[in-house]
Amino acid sequence: MQLEFFDVPSPCMGVCQSDEKGNCLGCYRTREERQTWINLTSDNKQKVVKRCLQRKKRKNAKPKVKVIPTQIETQQPSLLDPQSKAKLDPSTDLDFGDFEL
Repeated sequence: MQLEFFDVPSPCMGVCQSDEKGNCLGCYRTREERQTWINLTSDNKQKVVKRCLQRKKRKNAKPKVKVIPTQIETQQPSLLDPQSKAKLDPSTDLDFGDFEL
C-alpha cells in the first residue's frame, strides 16, 4: 500500500444516467460504488477507479463478430438448362413377378 497525501478525486463526469446493467454512463461506477464513494478508503477508491476503466474498455471494445458459414443455396434449374439424366439404382428394384391381382 502506498502513502497517499491527497484524496482520490471522484471519477464523476456529471452524466448521472445508468445503462442496462446499472453502471453510470459517465464514470462507469455501479450504484453501490456511487453511493459509498464518500465512505471508501483511498485504497478502495483506487480499486473502484481501476474497475471503472476496465468497464469502459469492455463497453467501448468492438464486439467480436462470430462468422457463421451459410449453407450453399441450391438454385432451381432453368428450363433452358440441359436435362440431367436420372440414374436408376438397380439394387433398389423390387421383384413383382409373384404379384397377383
